[in-house]
Amino acid sequence: MTEEHTYRVLVRGRFTELDDEGRARLRAVAGEHDMLAAGFTEAGSLAYDHALDFFSFRVELPAEAEKAACERGKARAAAAVDGLGVDFRDLKASATDMDLIKVRRRR
Repeated sequence: MTEEHTYRVLVRGRFTELDDEGRARLRAVAGEHDMLAAGFTEAGSLAYDHALDFFSFRVELPAEAEKAACERGKARAAAAVDGLGVDFRDLKASATDMDLIKVRRRR
């Protein structure tokens, strides 16, 4: 059995075919999806700016492999954007294995 690691997954994508209603919906909740406040959480955080072109989704989750973490991250990002009632395209994910990160402490 393979050991699970904790991955931080960053998913990027683009909004597509936004009509006026979709733009209004996104702008109405834009304060909840601020680019500077988005962090890696277990629930995931969706972020976009007022240009409403690109978005990012950050999530921290356990997985046995980086590829599996990226696929799960993309699925969660898709669900988050779907939940806002808008379309998207071009999902790309990258993952960092947090169990392999070495922290150098200041003395």
